[in-house]
Amino acid sequence: MKRRAQPSARRHEFGGPKANSVSRTRMRTNSGLLIPALSPEARIKRMFRAHLKSLGFSRTGAGELAPPQNSKECFRQLHAAQRRARLALECDFVRASWSKFEPLLANGWEVNPGKIRPRLELIHPATWQADLFRLVTLSWSVPISEGYGRRMRFLVWDDANWKLMGIFALGDPVFNLRVRDNYIGWSSSDRSERLVNVMDAYILGSVPPYNLLLGGKLIACLTCSRDVVDQFARKYADSKGVISKKRKHAVLAMVSTSSALGRSSIYNRLQLGGRKWFQSIGYTEGWGHFHISDELFGEIRRFLKTKRNKYSKNYRYGDGPNWRLRAVRAGLELAGLNSKLLRHNIGREVFVSELASNSVNFLRGDDLEPIFSGLMSVEEIGELARAKWLWPRAARVPEYQEWSTRQFLNLLVPESYKNAERNTHGQTPEKGSAWRSPTSTTKI
Repeated sequence: MKRRAQPSARRHEFGGPKANSVSRTRMRTNSGLLIPALSPEARIKRMFRAHLKSLGFSRTGAGELAPPQNSKECFRQLHAAQRRARLALECDFVRASWSKFEPLLANGWEVNPGKIRPRLELIHPATWQADLFRLVTLSWSVPISEGYGRRMRFLVWDDANWKLMGIFALGDPVFNLRVRDNYIGWSSSDRSERLVNVMDAYILGSVPPYNLLLGGKLIACLTCSRDVVDQFARKYADSKGVISKKRKHAVLAMVSTSSALGRSSIYNRLQLGGRKWFQSIGYTEGWGHFHISDELFGEIRRFLKTKRNKYSKNYRYGDGPNWRLRAVRAGLELAGLNSKLLRHNIGREVFVSELASNSVNFLRGDDLEPIFSGLMSVEEIGELARAKWLWPRAARVPEYQEWSTRQFLNLLVPESYKNAERNTHGQTPEKGSAWRSPTSTTKI
C-alpha cells in the first residue's frame, strides 16, 4: 500500500515579519510610562512558533507543517527534547528504584537462548511491578503515553533465569483512524458500537540483552496469544461503558498498533508457525500531538484556564483517548492559531492482528460471535520463537553476552547529568559507570 505523498510546496521557517506581528496590550509602570505587553493569546502564539522552530519544522506554501526529514533518526530527534525533560523529572524515581530493580534485569552472560521460556504477568496499579514497568519505559527513545481508558499492562519474564524479557501494554485505540475503519468496513455507527472489541498495543518492546536476540518479535506475537485473550475476557467481558453506561460484552477480536518511527522493522514480515501475525493496512494521516511538549501543553492548559475552558481541567476516565488532542486544538483556536498545526505530517505505519478467524466479519457485525481457532499459548509461541529467532540470532551475534545491566542505567541518565560528569572529570562517563547527580556524590 502506498504512503500518502507529502505536500510538495515551498517551505517557510517559523518567525519572520508576519509571525512576529503579535497583538499587544499596554502596561503602565510605576513611573507612569506605558510599555507594550504580550496578550495571553500572543504569548501562546510566540511559544508555539518558537517550539516548532526549535524542532526543525517549517511550513509549506499551504500553511501545513513539514518535518525536517523523513527518516527514523529525524523522528528520534524530534522526540529527544521531550525525552530529556521526562528523564530529568524522573531522576529521583530512578535513583530510588535502581538498586531494587537492577537484579531483575539480565546481564548477557545470564541469558541462555536455547532455554528462554517467556511468561506473562498482568500488572496491577500501585505495585512494585508497576514501578518496574515505569522504569523500563524510561529507556525508550520515544517517550510513551500512559494510555487512556481501559488498560492492560504486562511484564514478560524469562522463567529460565527469572529475569525481565520485555513489556507491553494494551489500551483503548484511537477513535478516529481511517485506515483501520476502511480495512474493517466500518461506518461511524459501527465503530461506536464495536470498537470495544479492539485494543491497541501502545507500548511494546524487549529489554537488553533480549532485544539483541530479536526479542521484540517474540513480544509482538505474545500480544496476540490465547493468554491475553483470556485475561481480557476476565477483565472486560461484562464491563459497562463509562460514556454509554451500557453493558459492552466485549471480546478481544483485534489488536492494532503503529510504528513509532515511520516504517516498522518489527511488524513487517512477522511470521511464526505458518502464520502472519500482523498485517500492514496503511499509514496514519500525520495528525497528533507528539510534537507538543509537556511544558508547552502545560502553558496551553493555563491559557485555557484563563478562558474558563473545560479542557483546563485534568483528564477524567471516560473523556476518551483524543482528550489531549482536543485540549491542544481548543488552545490553538482560542489563541487565533490554525488547528491544522496539529498535523505534523509524519505518517506512522498501522498494523492489525486478527485474533479470530472471522475477526473482520465479527467486527463488521456480519457474524454474531468470533471464532477462535488456532490461537497459540505463550508457551507455544516461546518454543517457536526460540527455534526461529532467538537461538539463530545468538549464534550470529554473540556480542549480546557482553551486555551489562549497568549499561541499562546509562539509558536512564539525563543528558544534563552526563554533561555535569563531563565538566567535573573532563570526560564522558564510561558505560557502566556510577551515576551521580551534579549536587551529590552518592552512587545509586
